[in-house]
Amino acid sequence: MLQLTGKQKRFLRAQANTLTPIFSVGKNGLTQVWVDEVVMAIAKRELIKISLQQGAEQTVKEVAEFIEKASSITVVQSIGRTLVLYLPAQEDKYKKVSLLLAKM
Repeated sequence: MLQLTGKQKRFLRAQANTLTPIFSVGKNGLTQVWVDEVVMAIAKRELIKISLQQGAEQTVKEVAEFIEKASSITVVQSIGRTLVLYLPAQEDKYKKVSLLLAKM
């Protein structure tokens, strides 16, 4: 998990403002397979949102802790039942947000 400054977190939150959640946590709960799928998706985007469905048994905090323990993803923010996740891309062609973040 990355240690981000307040300024970096604000920047990431601003970037994520227009994003829509592309993953959700439901009744099936959290599994390593689900986290691996999130990691594959975030590898190409660097910044994504996920949401918790009404039927989810976990709290937003439990989901955030599970994601951070099971991967190297950083949870930037939680708003209601939505989490903003960040992971710097490994491949140069996907590095957009991380390049801007490095300049801060």
